[in-house]
Amino acid sequence: MSAATPPGAPVSDPVSDPVSGSASDSASTAASTPGVLPRLRSTLEGVPAYVAGKPAAPAPGLTPYKASSNENPYPPLPSVLEAVARAAADLNRYPDFAATAMTTAIAERFGVPRECLATGTGSVGLLAQLVQITCDPGDEVVLPWRSFEAYPITVGLAGARAVPVPLTAEARHDLPAMAAAITDRTRLVMLCSPNNPTGPALRREELERFLDEVPRDVLVVLDEAYREFVRDPEVPDGLAVREGRANVVVLRTFSKAYGLAGLRVGYAVAHPQVAAALRKAATPFGVSGVAQAAVVSSLQPEAARELDERVEALVAERARVLAGLRAQGWAVPDADGNFVWLPAGADSSRVAARLGERGLVVRPYGDDGVRVTVAEPEANDRLLEVAGELRAGSA
Repeated sequence: MSAATPPGAPVSDPVSDPVSGSASDSASTAASTPGVLPRLRSTLEGVPAYVAGKPAAPAPGLTPYKASSNENPYPPLPSVLEAVARAAADLNRYPDFAATAMTTAIAERFGVPRECLATGTGSVGLLAQLVQITCDPGDEVVLPWRSFEAYPITVGLAGARAVPVPLTAEARHDLPAMAAAITDRTRLVMLCSPNNPTGPALRREELERFLDEVPRDVLVVLDEAYREFVRDPEVPDGLAVREGRANVVVLRTFSKAYGLAGLRVGYAVAHPQVAAALRKAATPFGVSGVAQAAVVSSLQPEAARELDERVEALVAERARVLAGLRAQGWAVPDADGNFVWLPAGADSSRVAARLGERGLVVRPYGDDGVRVTVAEPEANDRLLEVAGELRAGSA
């Protein structure tokens, strides 16, 4: 699989002296010269832009489906929408800065102390906070590749250097190689379980062996955005794994299983000192009052039962899709999230285009493969139909 190009180390810009005004002449010249733009950080040139999944596109005679962003196909629960409507009446006020009700609900639901919690604008917001609290310019972050594309972006924006480690032939983390990539400049290691976009999750024995090898002063992020979809008993719960390990942070989100992607809420469970640092690095009032209310409502017992039923239905659909694709001859790796990976290689763009022509918008990744969200049953039927034609050479 192809590796990301690690962002380069930052180059310092000259700093103006406000007392002597040594830079004022050049500044006024630049301001009056047509075509001269403000100086931006040189490291931005090496930072890739995030590419979002495309929306559903019209297809003649077909119902279009979006299977490109790993979203939950179910709409929010009625009780959650009611909570959102009530919270919307206070949009003229800032939200609770400490997110007290939300963090209390998370702590009670998952059995973690409140002082071990930090929240952010989705997992991506927390990833940026994690890099900010660990990395100075030029420090290194070891990460699997191909994996979540926000990893090298957040690293590069901080002026740190991404150290991508290619996945194995089975589309899994190569943990021995990742351990070997750790140096005295490493400040952070990112793990994605289940791995987005390829699907497999880390198993208990390999994960614990890896964590035992990581220096205790290097922070390890266990990104479990799709944890609720895992059914393999060999895949451990990250909250149990981090017990007794001060250098392990577990990331989770309300975007996937909870169906709140549009409200941007994620949370981290970490050692109290790490959690406090994450809270310090958070964008003030980043999690809105509407989002906080939606999370609190989603964690109520009745809502949680309904959401669990929806997740079980998606897991059943995932099993059906996985079995169907493998029966057609696709070498699909284990799927532990709400998506499947088609290792189409150099044919990835063509596969994505054929699915798009039939009203199913998916996500190609260069010459590596195509990720397809497990969506509505009708969308999954469409995937199996077109995938079968592609294998047979008739599409």
